Amino acid sequence: MYDEPYRWVEAVGNRRQYLDDQFRQGSPLVAVSYVDGIVLLTTSHGTPKLYEIYDRIALGGMGHPADLEKLRFAILDMAHTEGFQRSPGDVTGARLIKYGLAPAIKQAFEEIYKAPYITKLLLAELGNLPNQDRFFTIDYDGTFEEHDDMAVLGAASHIEDTMRAYLKTHVTPSAATLQAVLEVAVRTWALGALSQSHDNEQSESSSSDSKETESNKKDSFSEEQILEHLQTGLKEKTLECVVLDRQAPGSSKYRTINQQEILSLLPLLNKTTN
Repeated sequence: MYDEPYRWVEAVGNRRQYLDDQFRQGSPLVAVSYVDGIVLLTTSHGTPKLYEIYDRIALGGMGHPADLEKLRFAILDMAHTEGFQRSPGDVTGARLIKYGLAPAIKQAFEEIYKAPYITKLLLAELGNLPNQDRFFTIDYDGTFEEHDDMAVLGAASHIEDTMRAYLKTHVTPSAATLQAVLEVAVRTWALGALSQSHDNEQSESSSSDSKETESNKKDSFSEEQILEHLQTGLKEKTLECVVLDRQAPGSSKYRTINQQEILSLLPLLNKTTN
């Protein structure tokens, strides 16, 4: 009887280790504010990972496609119910996260006799001005954070730290154009993917007693290495990109950037595909 709390803690620890392993091969996700809107970018093998949720709100994720779809439908239902029963102005990212997604994901994670959601989520909410844009990230245990200007998802927290640092160094959201922010976003994605690949190689080659702790890991790669990994990654995956366009007419601000437009905006991709 007295060891039950210990067993629960041990089970939760095992669950964390299992879930961390599931994201090692996932595709990082990047969301960045710019003067005319918000860009969300990732890669996929055909199954979409970026979705419209409401007029000014978009969702992206990494993890199991079935879990992403289940949570997408849940938040869609909440958003439209909220908009119908109250008003469109009451549908905000903060409400959807705090009263919808985060509690459901936390409950699934802590019920150790049920399967957790194998997902990490990013919610982007478009404001009237760049400094009013909001970003929310949710981990697989229901922990959520709010961000200004930009947000990322990666397989581990130190990878996300590396990606955010790169973005902050290369982007000024209030002055960035769509083309400029897309170029930085795709490089940031490649940096995250390269960091994950590097982590996986280290995990396979190192013994258990010589592994670095996550907090001590630091990723430092040159621009040449980032571009080389971008070239390799896009041979196997499709670049997926959407925009919440501040200048779009009507209430819905969500639009997909097709492959032709991506290539026209990103000359560096023409080099990777040739």
